Amino acid sequence: MASFIISDLHLDESRPDITRAFYDFLEGPAAGADALYILGDFFEVWIGDDDDAPLPREVARHLKTYRDSGTPVYFMHGNRDFLLGENYARHCGAELLQDPCTIELAGEPVLLMHGDSLCTLDREYMAFRQQARNPAWQQALLAKPLEERRQIAAQIRAVSKSMNSRKAEDIMDVTPGEVVSVMTEHGVRTLIHGHTHRPARHALTVDGEPAERIVLGDWGDQGWCIRADENGLDLIHWPLTQQA
Repeated sequence: MASFIISDLHLDESRPDITRAFYDFLEGPAAGADALYILGDFFEVWIGDDDDAPLPREVARHLKTYRDSGTPVYFMHGNRDFLLGENYARHCGAELLQDPCTIELAGEPVLLMHGDSLCTLDREYMAFRQQARNPAWQQALLAKPLEERRQIAAQIRAVSKSMNSRKAEDIMDVTPGEVVSVMTEHGVRTLIHGHTHRPARHALTVDGEPAERIVLGDWGDQGWCIRADENGLDLIHWPLTQQA
């Protein structure tokens, strides 16, 4: 059998085609898999496990059915859904993973990350990330009424979009030295992450040995996944059709 890894679906009510494509993925290629790993930014925005919008509840039902069929599901936080908590994961039948996290794939240790912590040259974002991952900051935000949280999330997204439009492309990509440092720290030769929306396989050298960084793509015009079995790791993509 095989395990599957996905990232950056950015599920949102405005793109029902992506949600449908995800359900098709569960019922098709990923059916009966050994495990499913979701490396963050699964949702476009997450304002708390108490969100009463229909989409999160619908997605949870599909994932719970998938988990009950025998496939473990693992979530890692992204920069869009870092507030996703144990309560929602429980409704999905999923387990939350730390970022980074080392697992075994194709008989080798592989480091999984969302990828945003590797973008160390983007100092404005890194400062926000440090604030947003602070438990006290999160608790204060989650204590606010749902509608106020929706407004705050919309403001953060608007500011982020404006700031990113003025940043150089290399600033928003990973820092090569940070990649090597993290892989050395965790003793791995393979790193898988998302976040940058720049799907590719990058050959590199870590401690004098050949290594690889595999970047997942975001789901928009195409769906992306990594399929891992005894033969190795495959980065796969397929077209998505946007519904009118």
